[in-house]
Amino acid sequence: MMKKSERGVTLIELMIAITLVAALSTGMLMAMRTGLLTLQKTDNRLQSNRRVMSVNQILSHQVGGVMPIVGACGPIFNGDSQTLRLASSYSMTEGSRGEPRLVELVVIPGDQGGLRLIVNEFLYTGPFSTAVFCGDGLLTRPKATAQSFILADRLASCRILYKESRPDTPVSGNWLPTWNRPNLPAAVRVEMTQLVPDPASLPLLTVTVPLHINREVLSPYVDSWH
Repeated sequence: MMKKSERGVTLIELMIAITLVAALSTGMLMAMRTGLLTLQKTDNRLQSNRRVMSVNQILSHQVGGVMPIVGACGPIFNGDSQTLRLASSYSMTEGSRGEPRLVELVVIPGDQGGLRLIVNEFLYTGPFSTAVFCGDGLLTRPKATAQSFILADRLASCRILYKESRPDTPVSGNWLPTWNRPNLPAAVRVEMTQLVPDPASLPLLTVTVPLHINREVLSPYVDSWH
């Protein structure tokens, strides 16, 4: 009598199958991990580019919305290379449709090295509300508060320049590091360079905002407060 042949899976074949499944699973997990890391890097780069674009937009809207007003201590527009004070029709929280704000652009040391550009805003309700800018003027350096908005961080350098206006001559005015004249400058420039440049992301560029208001600030309006 012939015995029936018994067929099955040997231990070696089982070990080979388990090894192949483990290798395939490891490869799939590595591919998924690489894809997630790439997605995270792309998202971080996109967020960084959005922040850079928002910096340019905020500076353009806020400085471009300057109001030629006279406050409790004189014209509300003065600044040096590290500080700019002005009254603007643009609000960080309410945009162009919000109430006017008294704005301070201030360059301060950053917490992680380098410099930081912050924005302080105060509600403008009339000449008496500008007393927050009185005192020793720019000798009293504004400071960061809990309500300060960090516009740009980790900067290698940051300075503010003012272009003098020459309406009676075709010669272009000079860029000045300080502005303490009663009338508004022709433009404001904010020069920024990053502390650690990233070739894969948008760099912080120099923002130049022209001021199209050529009215003499000290000339009274018909419906002036004074």
